[in-house]
Parts: sequence; C-alpha cells; structure tokens
Amino acid sequence: MKAETHPLQQDLDFILEHSADIWAPLRNQQIFITGGTGFIGTWLVESLVWANDRLDLNTRAVLLTRNPEAFRRKAPHAANHPSIQFHRGEAATFDFPDGEFPFVIHGATEPHIPSTPEEPTANFDLDLRATHRALDFARTHGTRRFLFTSSGKAYGEQPPEITNVPEEYPGAPLTIDLKSPYGQAKHASEFVCAMYGRQFGFTTVLTRLFAFSGPHLPLDLNFAIGNFVRDVLKGGPVRIEADGTPYRSYLYAAEMAIWMWTLLTRGESRIYNVGSGEGLSIAELARAVVENTVPETRIEIARTPIAGALPSRYVPAVDRVRKEFGLRQILPLDEQIRRMYAWHQQHSAFDARELSVK
Repeated sequence: MKAETHPLQQDLDFILEHSADIWAPLRNQQIFITGGTGFIGTWLVESLVWANDRLDLNTRAVLLTRNPEAFRRKAPHAANHPSIQFHRGEAATFDFPDGEFPFVIHGATEPHIPSTPEEPTANFDLDLRATHRALDFARTHGTRRFLFTSSGKAYGEQPPEITNVPEEYPGAPLTIDLKSPYGQAKHASEFVCAMYGRQFGFTTVLTRLFAFSGPHLPLDLNFAIGNFVRDVLKGGPVRIEADGTPYRSYLYAAEMAIWMWTLLTRGESRIYNVGSGEGLSIAELARAVVENTVPETRIEIARTPIAGALPSRYVPAVDRVRKEFGLRQILPLDEQIRRMYAWHQQHSAFDARELSVK
C-alpha cells in the first residue's frame, strides 16, 4: 500500500530545511497555545508536529480551542498526532490545564461581536480579558517565554510617506477611531504583556503580524490575496472593489512559521515585525495572481484612482529580525501564489459556486 503523502510536505520540509537551529530549546518541553487552530496557529502546530517526528523532539503542545472537531477536519495530520492535546474552552475564561508550560503562545483573537448599547466595547474588552487570562496562566505555570501575536494594526494608520513601518515608529490607533477595536486591543494587550513580563520575570515577545499567503488562508474573508485566488478558482473575474492603489506585502505561511518559532525561542522582550518588506499595490497583486494561475482571467477595478493622492500602505520594515536572527524572505510572491493556488485546487473543501464575491 502506498504511504499517504502529507498535503503540506513540500512546505513542512522547507521549514525544517531553514530552521535547524531553533528547535533544540523546545526539546522535552510543553507549549500552551491559544488560537492554535486558526491560520497562524495551524501552521505552528503543523510545523511542530513535523519537527517532532523528524527531530525526535518529544515536545508536547496543548491547544486551547472552543471546537477541536473543526480542527480535526481541517488538519487531521496534526490534530491526531500524539504530541497534540486539546483543551476546550474560551480564551477569556478557560480553566487552566495542569502542568508546567515553559513556553506559551497567545494567538487567540475573539470572534467579532457587534457592539450594543449595553456593551459598546464588547470586542475590545473580550480581547483584553483573553490576554489577561493567558498571562495569568503563564505566571502560575512555570512559563519562561511568552509570545503574543499582535498585529501591524497596532501602529494605527501607516503614514503613506513611510514606505516600511519600523518597530521604533511610535504610532498607535487614534483613541477616537471607533472602527479600530482590533488594533486598539492589540496595542493595549502589548502593554499588559510587557507589564506582566517585568513583574513576574518571563520574556514577553511581541510579534506584530502583517499579511501572509499560503494554504489554510481563508478565501472568503477580508484577505485580498485569498479573495483573488478564490475569484480565479471561480473562473473570474478578479474583482477589486476599490481603486487598487493601497500597498500590501506578503510573507509565505511556511516562512512565517520559521520566523515565529525563532522569535519564541530566541526573541527578547520587545516588538518584532513579522511580514514581507516588499510592497506592491493591490492592482499589482491581482495581476500577479492572474499571471501565476490562469492568465486569461479578467481583472475588474471598481474605482478610478484619485490623481495625486498618496496610496495607503500596510508594509513593515523587517530589518530587526534580519539583524538579530538573520531572517530574510526566501520565497518570492510569484512562487507563493503558485503554491497557494495549487494547494487550494487540491485540498480546499469548498464548492466554488457557493463562495460569495465580497
């Protein structure tokens, strides 16, 4: 009988090929992960399981999740591995599992809850409570290193004249911007992490994540590259709802996993950008997706750019991780798109006719 091939084998082998020096600190250790079943968490868990088997790490991970069954359907290779254990609960209220956990990754973000007159700050409050809960777990369970998955949204709006926003940039979401509870909560949570780390003596690594590509990225949420791949899979057209001028950048998910494991094991108590420094416009992204998948697909842009207006940007500077850890982007965007498209062709469990166009 032919052995089953892991659908991510090429990418998981790529991770091990470029991360040989980061796994030793995790040998014979326990890791507690909140948000371990989302896009970021899935890649961390898949790569940990792959490294566990090939490097004989004997590392055990406990994943906090409200729905273990959904993760088993999405990533059965990882979910059914003996080194992975599920702990059912909500990020803001979970009961603490027993044991010592030298490493904690707090990646949970609560689902969007519409504000009400009774709870106008529901999302912000819930995300902040989840961070407090993860930190209280860390301080009582022998944690030495705590990694928080923050966001580039914690910088607030990136000034268009800043090509790549560095960690030293002091910007933050405007306190009167009522449309930014996500960025506000991430920014406030970073402060709470820093305070806990100083008070209780563990390292708090603050990772500000930008945009990514790759398998497991949802195609029907507000991710431009996912939407464009979805549109191609549907037969087109690839539709840009705005004018196509905003700048974004994309780091492949396998490389993101390498960076995150490096930062968990080697990072200091400071902010690190995680993403690509190679920006391009949304219109250029759409053309790249089409050229690397089905070149005859038509592209539609809903609005005409305003003459003379500087485009908005969401692109990080990544000099810090390069200088401190030698981390550099390896896969160019064209290759990222080809890998992502091929995976979704073979492994996405959806009927393209049912995907709504955003």
